Amino acid sequence: MENAGKKSSGLFGWYFNTNLLVRILIALVVGALAGIIFQEKIVWVQPLGQIFIRLLFMIMVPVIFSTLVVGAASVSPKQLGKVGVRVMLIYVLTSFVAVGTGLLAGGIFKPRVDLKGIADFGEYAGKASEAPPLSQTFLNIIPTNIVDFVARQQLLGIIFFTICFGTAIAMLRETGNERTKNAAETVFNFFDGCAEIIIKMVKGIMEYAPIGVFALIAHVFATAGARVVGGLAMVVVTSFSAYLFYIVVWYLLICVKMIGGLSIGRFVMGAKEAFITGFVTRSSAASLPVTMQCAEKMGLPRDVYSFAIPLGANINMDGTAIYQGAAVMFMTYSVWGQGLTASQMVIVLIMSTLATIGTAGVPGGGALMLLMVLTQLGLPVEAGTAAAAAYAMILGIDALLDMGRTGINVVGDLVYLSVLTKRMGTLDMAKWR
Repeated sequence: MENAGKKSSGLFGWYFNTNLLVRILIALVVGALAGIIFQEKIVWVQPLGQIFIRLLFMIMVPVIFSTLVVGAASVSPKQLGKVGVRVMLIYVLTSFVAVGTGLLAGGIFKPRVDLKGIADFGEYAGKASEAPPLSQTFLNIIPTNIVDFVARQQLLGIIFFTICFGTAIAMLRETGNERTKNAAETVFNFFDGCAEIIIKMVKGIMEYAPIGVFALIAHVFATAGARVVGGLAMVVVTSFSAYLFYIVVWYLLICVKMIGGLSIGRFVMGAKEAFITGFVTRSSAASLPVTMQCAEKMGLPRDVYSFAIPLGANINMDGTAIYQGAAVMFMTYSVWGQGLTASQMVIVLIMSTLATIGTAGVPGGGALMLLMVLTQLGLPVEAGTAAAAAYAMILGIDALLDMGRTGINVVGDLVYLSVLTKRMGTLDMAKWR
């Protein structure tokens, strides 16, 4: 930890010593201005943006594989009892509610930008009707050849196999056979190391994000002009309206008050530090110590929150799920010119829920997982297409959207655990008086 506060020096020290959020926001503004002012003279920067998109695609499958294996393998079968099963079910099922909230907000506000002239729409004409049948989507969850699924980026199958693989490791780590236990521990340590390396790579790629955002946004504004500003503002309005609705109605009124019978005021006072930390750092993982400290102050049983909060940092991503729903609606309205059919919404619900399970708890992780949702929906982000232009705009304001969704991700663990332990009679009610 002695290097935690050490600053970079050298030629680019000013760049790395500036907060990433500030850099991305500056890149967004400067890129927009450069595109409007220089117009076609600035389109030469587009490859710099394509590099960023290719880096994200490069890391997508490794992120899913490594983090999901470790997440599933970290849950001890002994803990998957009365509390563990309930916690996991709550985390997964409420993600459906969150995605639905994002889709609903997208359907109400209909955020979109006019992409005519930015990219060739020929490839996407009528694409909305080409999504696979729902029955086939469910069948595709089970891979017939995992190597082939990885090569073709069939992400539902990859996620299914990875969860099964991680669960098997968790079971073998608890076996009485010493040889099998040691072998499972070795495999777990390998993937744990891979996860740390991959997360480090994600952080490195995000250091390039300001350059990529500048290039992508500059190209968009050079070809589309200022007409996209209103659409981006509407994305922010859509997302934060959904965030606010989810916090007030779902978290506080329904979960805390109606289901838990707890004081809203006491909960807000107990959870505010965790929410603020998540909002500012934009990292569920970085917020873990503060979240667990809040859980202690709120009277949650230590044996419950020590297991459930780290698990929640990996699979309980309500804010990210809301973002996925709203962002997908923006993409489809902008590229297809229409929203989603009922079957496509079900695909997004399933895919976004699974995607949030695999989201790394680092800044910008939600934007990375959006790629896999779009790919499964039949809207791949490929260089030079309208989808790439729309995704570049989302990416340009992602830092702002990420603050809200991470705050929700962090506080959601405290909401569900407070309600669950209250109903089980294990919550220390003396801390709520």
